[in-house]
Amino acid sequence: MCSRRPLAAVLLSIMPLAEATAASLEWRRYAIPVTGLSVDVPVSIFEEDAGATEGTLGRHLFTKDYRANLTIKSFPNPDNDSPAVFLEKMRPPADIQYKRVTPKFFAVSGVRDGYTWYNRCNRVNAFMNCILMNYPAVEERQWDGIVTRISLSLAK
Repeated sequence: MCSRRPLAAVLLSIMPLAEATAASLEWRRYAIPVTGLSVDVPVSIFEEDAGATEGTLGRHLFTKDYRANLTIKSFPNPDNDSPAVFLEKMRPPADIQYKRVTPKFFAVSGVRDGYTWYNRCNRVNAFMNCILMNYPAVEERQWDGIVTRISLSLAK
């Protein structure tokens, strides 16, 4: 017999995001001028700033309950590798469920350990400007619009 407790916990964790999605979110533009990175961030969802990424060319952001995260980062690309070559050098997981690669960007996603992960990187000069997100797979529909806006707002 299944316990109702896990289902209740899942429903309670989804409700704040669903309400936030329906409501007007507060968005701010995050930028790293030296690399050309800029992206819209829903600061009313990603309220916790965990500090700079390794090398300080980015930030780690989390939801208040730490169930989802967003990393904004510029990776050096001194050889000006194409997005396809850069992605291959990153050694992506074999379980990619979505993959789009163009001369200007790549976007990949999948599900691992109950979390949907999504990465998009745009090639800009000597950098790959990227967003990397992780959120509960059971909340995928609630995250779709948020992920889409963040992804499409990443400066090309």
